[in-house]
Amino acid sequence: MIEVPSTTVLETPEQTHAFGVRVGRMLRAGDLLVLTGPLGAGKTTLTRGIGEGLGVRGPVTSPTFVLARTHPSLVDGAPLVHVDAYRLGDAMELDDLDIDFARSVVVVEWGRGMLEGVADEWLEVEIERPTGAAESEQPEDRDEPRIIRITRAHA
Repeated sequence: MIEVPSTTVLETPEQTHAFGVRVGRMLRAGDLLVLTGPLGAGKTTLTRGIGEGLGVRGPVTSPTFVLARTHPSLVDGAPLVHVDAYRLGDAMELDDLDIDFARSVVVVEWGRGMLEGVADEWLEVEIERPTGAAESEQPEDRDEPRIIRITRAHA
């Protein structure tokens, strides 16, 4: 399991992806991560890396319009369930997705405050990105450092 609390500074999207690969190699069925950060912070980039580290079928893309996407393992491990909770109103709507939390690694983007009654324990992954770069650039295209803080949370 991941050592928590932990803080990591990543300089590029490639480093964010590589960090996700390392994290993914440590995760097991039943692990739940909640990713929080502004648009363009790198939540999906990190999740892509986690999927690669788990050895799941890809590509791992944002599940914004389908809410949840399951990526089966290619190496007899746990599948990755990638959830975008941005459009969900509460924990009941997340629970209604009928996710197999016990036998999957679940990554929930925008899920802060939505796990009461759904899980007893999870990892909070906060991704900070500095502000002030040119507004004409897309946030995810900027090579700005990201600060990733991982803490354990309980219901």
